[in-house]
Amino acid sequence: MKKIVHKAETRGYANHGWLRSYHTFSFAGYNNPERMNFGMLRVLNDDVVQPKMGFGTHPHRNMEIISIPISGALSHKDSMDNKRSIEVGEVQVMSAGTGLTHSEFNDSKTNETNFLQLWIIPEKQEVAPYYNQKEFKEADRKNKFQTLVSPRTNLVEGSLPIHQQGYISMIDLDENIETEYHLKNGAYFFLIDGEVNIANETLEKRDAVGIIETEKVTVKANKNSKLLVVDVPMQ
Repeated sequence: MKKIVHKAETRGYANHGWLRSYHTFSFAGYNNPERMNFGMLRVLNDDVVQPKMGFGTHPHRNMEIISIPISGALSHKDSMDNKRSIEVGEVQVMSAGTGLTHSEFNDSKTNETNFLQLWIIPEKQEVAPYYNQKEFKEADRKNKFQTLVSPRTNLVEGSLPIHQQGYISMIDLDENIETEYHLKNGAYFFLIDGEVNIANETLEKRDAVGIIETEKVTVKANKNSKLLVVDVPMQ
């Protein structure tokens, strides 16, 4: 087993006034040659958008983009004529493929919106752009791993497809619950909230550990915890 630990306070940070963004990997003005990616996981941004603010229309190409709201909601509009609101409990997937444009906006007049955005490098270039979003039942991740995203070519029932042999899962763990995660590729464990022990590493809120070259790891919650797992090919 090999592992790399990324503590929350070591992430890149940008404060744009309307947006506070924490970058797990190099992104925009944060450039760290030692933090470029974890395998095919290229971006994991932890964004807080102020009320009545958002991202103007901008382009993407040849990237699998996954957005997961943590609090608040985002309105979404894109060049495929999708106009949707993304709520807590939902996951959004966009395959940018040959190219698309979109915007994201916090419509609330009073509340911040916090969401995670992940970019996964696709296994196929120049595919037709694709969009979908889905609500996932909270009860289905209570002390068990709930698959949110999986490969289009080997889709887990009920999950959203991407053009990569990658899987994104979430679990809500009660204090003192212990379980195992079985790796398909390399796995990046990002703790949204709580405190867990994974492979003899203690993670607190927004800490992460990337693990490769093992078949399974033990996960134990020291507190009630919410954990995200991004399981992706390493090359």
